[in-house]
Amino acid sequence: MTELPARPPFALRARLLSPLADGGWLDEPDGVVEVDVGGRITFAGPASESSSTASAVDLRPLVLLPGLIDLHAHLPQLPNAGLGSGLDLLTWLDRYIFPLERSYDRAVAERQAPAAFRAFAAAGTTTVVAYAALWPDSTDAAFEAAEAHGIRAVIGKVMMDRLTYDAAIRETDILETSLRQSDELASRWHGRDDGRLSYAFTPRFAVSCSAEMLRESASLAARHGAYWQTHLSEDAGEIEEVLRLFPGSTDYLDVYERAGGLGARTILAHAIHLSDDEVRRLVASGSHVAHCPASNLFLSSGMMPLGRYRDAGMSVGLGSDVAAGPEVSIFSVMRAGAVTQRVLELTGRADAGRALRPLDWLRLATLGGAAALGQESIGSIEVGREADVIAVDPRFTTPLPEDDPPTVAEDLASRLIFRPHPNMVRGAWVRGRLLAGPPGVDAIG
Repeated sequence: MTELPARPPFALRARLLSPLADGGWLDEPDGVVEVDVGGRITFAGPASESSSTASAVDLRPLVLLPGLIDLHAHLPQLPNAGLGSGLDLLTWLDRYIFPLERSYDRAVAERQAPAAFRAFAAAGTTTVVAYAALWPDSTDAAFEAAEAHGIRAVIGKVMMDRLTYDAAIRETDILETSLRQSDELASRWHGRDDGRLSYAFTPRFAVSCSAEMLRESASLAARHGAYWQTHLSEDAGEIEEVLRLFPGSTDYLDVYERAGGLGARTILAHAIHLSDDEVRRLVASGSHVAHCPASNLFLSSGMMPLGRYRDAGMSVGLGSDVAAGPEVSIFSVMRAGAVTQRVLELTGRADAGRALRPLDWLRLATLGGAAALGQESIGSIEVGREADVIAVDPRFTTPLPEDDPPTVAEDLASRLIFRPHPNMVRGAWVRGRLLAGPPGVDAIG
């Protein structure tokens, strides 16, 4: 068994595959990544050019990839993953999700959040953007678990002042209470550990929030320099309800525009059903979209015309959206996205746009997510970036045990996306520190 280094400095020898900021790719069949004591990459290239080749931990035939970035997940919902397929969004929330989130108190979070972060890391996710529940104490516990685990995390207490499951607070007090609690959590956690942990003000969506809640949460996010996350245009019934609740708005996006919620620190989940004008305004605002294709198929919410959005210049990353998304694996999300785009092509949708290739999906899951978060230090295996990397064993993806993994980068990415295996991620590091996962990932053989 080969022991994986638990903390920097170290050097790893493996196949290297990573998108680069200049649009190219790092593809080294026999490469070395060197990480300094501060957790930054000081070399990434051929083993023949590294001064650390002799002392590098030899992981061959494993592949080193940038850590995957999940832009949209719900921590309390993991136990319900895979339940309720085919229900419309609002029915699914009422039947499966609100009862689960109602019970997500500190004790539950202290038990479940560490396991959730281990599950994300085991699937190759090194950065997760997550919704907690309404309760500040369980959100605090989730942050504590992320701090101890080592994952890079953006978390927010859910904010709802209508369609709320908080029966303990008088309706007239919910707005002020939620704003105050979120403000206190942001003051405590935003920017913690030199930015590894960040806060996101999290009004759930327009159906469950008043105009004042949306406006004041956006104002607080701007004051803290924090993120602002919510849902947008996920489901046809949801869109109809938003237009009923906000009759003065021209469309769904206009609700958030009027609240001052759009901008470079904004992450909007789903955004499936957007008009051309909404796309134009969203792009102009500099806001970002978390594309959650596995969730969209699971709840029959719709199929995002990703090609059209990308042609318009939209900033898009990927999200698991557990538990509407049935798995935490971003590799599985990439597969669902690729299938969705093929269906759009086959059905002749005029707005399908160009379908992504496997390497395009890998770029979306890494540098795409990093761009959405405004974090230029992650998303790629390049000198100067922080060592958020994962080690993947491609042998798990082969149809027959004696087959060799593909050597061509596009084919290798295709195998990882279309034949992901729950055990293929053998190690995950954030800033060069090994993250805890299931038993056995601290060693390979």
